Amino acid sequence: MKLFPSLAFGVALFASGVSPVLAQATPKHTFEIGEKDLLLDGKRMQIRCGELHFARVPKEYWRHRLQLCKAMGLNTVCAYLFWNVHEFEKGKYNWEGQADAAEFCKLAQEEGMWVILRPGPYACAEWDGGGLPWWLLKKPDIALRSQDPDFMAASQAWLKEVGRVLGPMQVTKGGPILMAQVENEYGFYGKDTEYMGKMRQAMIDGGFDIPLFACNPTGNLANGRRDDLFNVVNFGSDPATGFKKLREIQPKGPLMCGEFYPGWFDTWGAPHHLGKTDQYLKDLEYMLNEGASFSIYMAHGGTSFGMWAGADRPFKPDTSSYDYDAPISEAGWIGEKFERTRHLMAKYLLPGETLVDPPVPMPTMAVPSFTLKETAAVFQNLPAAIKDSAPKNMEAYDQGHGCTVYRITLPAGPAASLQIGQVHDFGWVFLDGKEVGVTDRRSRRFKVSLPERKQPQQLDILVEAMGHVNFGVEIHDRKGIQGKVELVAGGKSTEVTGEWSVFPLKLDEAMLSSLKWKSGGESAPGPKFWRGTFKLAKAADTFLDLRTWGKGVVWVNGHCLARHWNIGPTQTAYLPGAWLKEGENEVVVLDLLGPEKPVLAGLEKPILDQLRPELDFARKGSKKGELVLKGQKPGFEAAFPAGAEVQDVKFAKPLEGSQFALEMLNAHDGKPFAAIAELDLLDPEGKSISHASWTVAYADSEEMTGEDGSASNAINGQTADFWHTEWKDAQPGYPHYLVIDLGGATKIGGFRYTPRAGNNPGRIKDYRVYVGGGFVKESR
Repeated sequence: MKLFPSLAFGVALFASGVSPVLAQATPKHTFEIGEKDLLLDGKRMQIRCGELHFARVPKEYWRHRLQLCKAMGLNTVCAYLFWNVHEFEKGKYNWEGQADAAEFCKLAQEEGMWVILRPGPYACAEWDGGGLPWWLLKKPDIALRSQDPDFMAASQAWLKEVGRVLGPMQVTKGGPILMAQVENEYGFYGKDTEYMGKMRQAMIDGGFDIPLFACNPTGNLANGRRDDLFNVVNFGSDPATGFKKLREIQPKGPLMCGEFYPGWFDTWGAPHHLGKTDQYLKDLEYMLNEGASFSIYMAHGGTSFGMWAGADRPFKPDTSSYDYDAPISEAGWIGEKFERTRHLMAKYLLPGETLVDPPVPMPTMAVPSFTLKETAAVFQNLPAAIKDSAPKNMEAYDQGHGCTVYRITLPAGPAASLQIGQVHDFGWVFLDGKEVGVTDRRSRRFKVSLPERKQPQQLDILVEAMGHVNFGVEIHDRKGIQGKVELVAGGKSTEVTGEWSVFPLKLDEAMLSSLKWKSGGESAPGPKFWRGTFKLAKAADTFLDLRTWGKGVVWVNGHCLARHWNIGPTQTAYLPGAWLKEGENEVVVLDLLGPEKPVLAGLEKPILDQLRPELDFARKGSKKGELVLKGQKPGFEAAFPAGAEVQDVKFAKPLEGSQFALEMLNAHDGKPFAAIAELDLLDPEGKSISHASWTVAYADSEEMTGEDGSASNAINGQTADFWHTEWKDAQPGYPHYLVIDLGGATKIGGFRYTPRAGNNPGRIKDYRVYVGGGFVKESR
């Protein structure tokens, strides 16, 4: 008996001419969602899936990584499609080379693996913009992931194109694709069931006749839920609670975890993440024993090559390494986590399944140190200028990645502050070619002091875009200068007006080929491109050692390899041997800060865990100055119930202020620790307030040695990570404090508190809330 008959569509759907090509195909298999089990050709199937993003793995290594997944005991791989990879320019689709999704599915089938397809339109995945194309943001008022007509039209066209390319790969056509996902974790973002219905229909119209499903985190399963979509739940631990919540919204049907996290991703300036292997295996065995299906996110993380790494919210840019502490490492290595997972999977194989041996590891090598001797100064290699009366965001200038230089002549005048509305993401300010300051979106520092100008001077603002935010409403993340540019002197503010020259530096192949190189390191001061070569007798995988470099992007043999930033935790860039060659190999490095030494080498092992906060050019920590709450009256006080449930708190009447302070008085277990997986503020109508303008103004304690317990984890939208007070080197007691600066006066109707998952310390009991301003006195 089929529990979801509307999900197992028949081939007759295509008789109306929706897809003549598919209509002629003969179904080879059936895949259905039964009352208790997933059914492949009528027989029980427990999906043991692993997430593997083909865009994060060199195409030459796809088969190798699939073989590793098979050897680990998986029978299925999850394939995300990142829309912006396949349609970087509107209307121009790319399914070739590294973007050849059909070839990836074909290889999976050849290796005896099934495929779960996740085509979006939104993906998240710590990918630039969550996979949404940058050009959607050219429309100033577009509402992404909504029924906005422009977003819907573009999404429907995309899903139709996906159906054209991958429709023939469905299980009903003899291919490996068993199921397809509609949207992704929409319940965290919104509640519009009609929107989800239209996305479902777009999949059907695109030719999909396999079961369609929706996934959501444990606390968001009911939002946007539809009966005509199979629902699965995402979690990083505590599967019993996750499945209990799933049963509340879907009483019957097989249980499935859509994303199960063995580790976590890294962001620049924060500690490298390592998963807790024993707990991961315990939770995995629980699901295997319960007969539940699952997808390990990630089985193999790989690398966000080029400029594809996204940014966590409010703004925490992700590293290019997406190692994820997955069972299969970034470079395809296996170790204890892989072997223990494989041993566990062997106990739960289905009839007819066998474990295969892992393939031979890819060879690695060291590359001796070499010097990059040619340079091309950025300011001597600007493209043709775009003239404008005021600076606009990058997308308005038809730019999706890279840097932009904004230039204008300032008149003579006294010392002043240059105040910019916002700069996304980092801005270096120059007067007549001399650097005078830096803006930093992480701390919302958009002001730079300018010296007295005795004559007119050229103002240059070089803006670097890091990944578009990939989660939450903050995906409406336009890059470059936002708002007015003003001079503030003597208490008077004057907008900088006149003719601006705007130079888009797209950092693409066309720009790199146009660079004018100079030998011997002789060129103008300021940021530069550097070029050098190294020779190989034989190519193999290596890791470029970037510890002497500052911040920027690196290319090897024309492949845009990675972003680099000396603050860590990543200090190397994975360089696949498949992208190298015998003989001479070329390296180009853009360094916006300037290297300590312009040298590179190839290491045999990566450096993923070396933080160097002393090199951070502009960052302010979470704990800033002195907390000033004495004499303040709390706007609300109460106690959280015990347990891991998401808890919504509604105030008797809305509170208004520019800062939200949470004073935590004790914990349910009586221990000194406090932890918050997520803190969300709600407007008077109960809707989530955007985090785009938020910063952590103060945290009394953060664990940054034993794990990443940084306070920013409490407001990044990710419930699998968390803020945690110190526990390794010190254990300060209650009360604990967290203060969020909201970026402006905000009406708050309540808040949502998500405790740390599982039976872990840090569950807050009694608390007080303060809403107002001036709660933190900055130290001078």
